[in-house]
This record gives sequence, C-alpha cells and structure tokens, in this order.
Amino acid sequence: MFLSGKWLQYSSSSRPHRLLLVVALAFCLVALLSVSEVRGQAKVGTTGAQFLELGVTARAMGMAEAFTAVADDISAVYYNPAGLVYMYGREAAFSYISMPADISYYFGAIGLPLESIGGVLGISAYTLTSGDMIETDYVNAADPQAGTGRIFSYNDFALAVSYGRYLTDRFSIGLSVKYIGEFAHDYSASGWSADVGTNYDTGFRNFTIAMAITNFGPDMRMIADDYPLPINFKFGAAINVIDGDDHVLTFAAEGSHPSDNLEKYNAGMEYTFKELFVLRGGGRFNYNVDGLTAGGGVRVPFGEESELRFDYAYQDFGILTEVHRFTMSIAF
Repeated sequence: MFLSGKWLQYSSSSRPHRLLLVVALAFCLVALLSVSEVRGQAKVGTTGAQFLELGVTARAMGMAEAFTAVADDISAVYYNPAGLVYMYGREAAFSYISMPADISYYFGAIGLPLESIGGVLGISAYTLTSGDMIETDYVNAADPQAGTGRIFSYNDFALAVSYGRYLTDRFSIGLSVKYIGEFAHDYSASGWSADVGTNYDTGFRNFTIAMAITNFGPDMRMIADDYPLPINFKFGAAINVIDGDDHVLTFAAEGSHPSDNLEKYNAGMEYTFKELFVLRGGGRFNYNVDGLTAGGGVRVPFGEESELRFDYAYQDFGILTEVHRFTMSIAF
C-alpha cells in the first residue's frame, strides 16, 4: 500500500536529524580526503572487492549508470541511499547479470517505509560467482586444460542495510553499511564498508543534484596481504527535459573519482511513455573497456496501487564483448 509523503517531512526541532547531518558531512569530508590523495593517478589493480563497482540494475545501466541523481526506487540502496525517500510503498527487486567468462552476478533487495519513525529501510544482497575453474600452477602451465586435477571457484558476497530520510522537504540523506566477503579455494577475506549519499530536489522539472561516497571502509586481508576497498566519489544531476502527462524524458549526467583510477564520466537518458513503456541510452567515458549502453522496460500495473517492472540493459564491454542485465521488480 502506498503511503502519503507527509510522514517523511522534517522537523527543525529534532536533534537526531541534526546529528545525522553532522555525521554525514564528517563522513563525506574524510572520504573526500582519502580519494583526493590519488587525484590524477591511475592505480588500476590496487583495490579489491571489485564486484562492488559492477552496477546492479538494468534501469541504471541502460542510462550508462548516470544514476546518482535519478535513483528513486529500491536500487537506491546501491546507487545513492538518499534516493530511498522517493519510495512511498514497499518495493523488491532482483537482477541477473551475465558477465564475460561465464561469470554470473546476482542482486536482490527489498525496501520498507518506516511510518512509525520516518524514513525508508532497505536490505540488499550481492553475489558474484565464477563457476568451476580448473586449478593450474607453474608446473602444469603447459597444459592448462589438465591443470593440477583440482577444481575451484571464486565467489564474492555482500549484505547491506540502508536507511534514507528527508532532512528538509527537498533535501534527503542516506546511509548504507555492508558486510563483504570474498572466497577463493581454501582462502577467504571479510570486512565492512559504508556508503553515504545526499539528494537535493530544486523543485523545477524534477531537477535534482546528488552526491554519494561509496565503499568507504578499512582494508581487507586475503592470506597475508592487505588490500583497500574501491572507494568512489560521485556527483551528478538530472532533469526532466520533457515533463508531460504522457511523455517524460529525463537527462542525467555525473562524474566520479574512484580511488584506483582516473575520473570517469557518465551521461544517459530515459524516455517514459504513459508510465508504461521505457527506452534508455547512454555513454560511459574514460573507462578502460566499455562505452555505449542501451535498454528498455515495461511496467505492468496490477491491483489498486501496485506494479511489476521488467527491465533489460545492454552494455558494450569493448574487447570483452558485451554484458546483459535483467531486472524484475515489484512495487506493492
């Protein structure tokens, strides 16, 4: 059942809101200082848990992941937790992502508005698996198909809890905390990270400005070596170029500065016809392999205020061919 947005409004006399804002600003400052240390440098291969940067929904990838200021559904748990406030009812989503080399990536999430205390709670899970691989070593390098006779797989996993709420009637903030695990053969590593995001709606044609810091946390350790997480700072904006009853065209752009690479830039568009059919396209710039993206979706209303959504996205992955994303979600 969809709920009125009134319970999300801000009370200026509430100390918890002010405390949340102070904590969030301090968190952003520390994370920005960490990212600025590598400004202008490409440190590819120096961070671990790279599955956290792969993108999780077909809708976002269809727009080339220029999505920090667009996120207004359950996928906000990944792209910008401040966007959770746009959910006025419960939502759930599941994505399957077919990666090169038979690697599979899965994402699932559910969001629940908290009427009693305000804000929206999100719970999400991420799993990447390589499938079975033949173990090889220096001795058996000449015959990789035979290898050592042992089979192994590489698996990544993350579980996150997110929360977003309004601080004013136009400004929202969100926070995600993640447990991360990586498992390879007989070895494993675990750790935690946090994301924080902000969202400001100007009130003009849904023009929104947003910022997010993702994967900020301590180093993880695999066997005897420590490695940092892929911290990323993202700043984006989005606006409805066309904002009619039957036709809505959203343009979004953003820039990001990952801790292990140079700045990256994304731009994308989403066209919606009668809130039923959607087309998307975009481009990703200054990336190592991929560029253009495209996709679409359909929304199927049912009941009084519920709907199913089916989305697909194609991602050009350069020499690694392409990546396909499929997402099904439900608002109820």
